[in-house]
Amino acid sequence: MRDWWKAAVGRLRQAWVPVVEGALAATVAWLIAARLIGHPDPFFAPSAALIVLGESRGQRVRQTIELVLGVAGGVLVADLVVHALGSGTATMLLVLLLTLGGTVAAGASSTLVIQTTVSALYLVVVAAPKGEFTPFRFVDALVGGAVALAASQLVVARDPLAPLVAEARRTYTDLADLLDRVNAALERCDAEAAQAALDRARELDGCVERLGSAVRACAETLRLRVRRRRHLGQLEQVEATVRQLDYAARDIRVLARNGAALARLHTATPPELGAAIRSLAEAVRAAGAALADDLTGQDAGRHVTRADEAALDAVRIGAELLASDPPLPVVMIVGQIRATAIDLLRGVGEDGGAVLNRVDEALGLPAPAS
Repeated sequence: MRDWWKAAVGRLRQAWVPVVEGALAATVAWLIAARLIGHPDPFFAPSAALIVLGESRGQRVRQTIELVLGVAGGVLVADLVVHALGSGTATMLLVLLLTLGGTVAAGASSTLVIQTTVSALYLVVVAAPKGEFTPFRFVDALVGGAVALAASQLVVARDPLAPLVAEARRTYTDLADLLDRVNAALERCDAEAAQAALDRARELDGCVERLGSAVRACAETLRLRVRRRRHLGQLEQVEATVRQLDYAARDIRVLARNGAALARLHTATPPELGAAIRSLAEAVRAAGAALADDLTGQDAGRHVTRADEAALDAVRIGAELLASDPPLPVVMIVGQIRATAIDLLRGVGEDGGAVLNRVDEALGLPAPAS
C-alpha cells in the first residue's frame, strides 16, 4: 500500500499541470456556454474541452475541427431521424448505422468516428430533441474546443520552446543513464542488474515518442503565434534529430540486450568495454546539451565538439577490444557502440557520409575507395 501511494503521488506530481488545465478549461467552457450564451444543457462544452485536451499536443487544432464536425454531423443525423421516427430501439440502431457507416466510409479518424457516434447516441437516448432543431450542441462543441486550445496555449505563453527543451534534456539524460546502468551491471558481472537495465531499455521508445510529441506540440503553438513562426524552420531540424535519436535508442536497446547476455556468462568484463560505454554516455549527454542550447538560442558548438570527440573515443576503444578476440557479446556491443555513434553524430547535424567514414576510420576499417 505504501509503495502504491508513493507511485500515485509521483504520477500526480508529474501530471498536475494537465489535471489543473483540464479541470479549469472544462469549468470555463461550461460557464461560457451556460451563463454567457445561455444554453439550457451545455453538456458538450466541458466534454469537448476535455476531449481536445486529452489529445496529444501537436494535434489539437485538427482535433478541434474534427470534434466540431463530429458533434454537428452526429446531432444533425440524430435530430432528423428522431423527428422522423421518434425515439426507440429502431431509431437508435438506424442512427448508429448512419453515423458509424458514414464516418467510416468517409475515411474519418477514429476520434471523429467515436465523437460523431457518441454525440448522436446521447441525443437519441438521453436528450431527445423536442420541438425545432437548434444548434446548441454544435456551438457548445465549438466553445469547448476553443477554450481547450486557449488553455493549452496559456501553459506555454511565456516560452513556447521551454517544454520542448525540458523534454529533450530528459530524453537524452534517460538514454545516458541507461548506458551507465548497463556499464555498472557489467562491471559487477551482475546478471540481474543487466536484465533490469534491458527492461528499462525496452521502455525508452516511449521517451523518444514523447520528445516527438513535444516537437509537434511546439510546432502547433508556433503556428498559432505569428511572431514566433520564424522558429518553425528550426523545428524541422529538431524533427530530423529526433529521427536519428530514435535510431540511437534502438541501438542502445540492442547494446543492453547484449550486455545482459554478457553478464549471464559470469566472465570478467574487459575494463576497456566500460571505458567505451562511459564515453558513449558522455557523447549522449553532450548531444542533448547541444540540442537544448540550440533551441534556447545559445552556441551549441562546444557541445557538438564534445559529442563528436566522446563518440569517436568510444569507437576507438571498441576497436582495441576487437583486436583481443573477445566473446561474441562484446563484439556485438562494440557494433552497437559504432551504430549509436553514427546516429548521434548525424543527429547533431554532421554530414551523414562524412560521419560514417570517420566512425569507420576510428574503428580501424579501411577507407572506401575513391
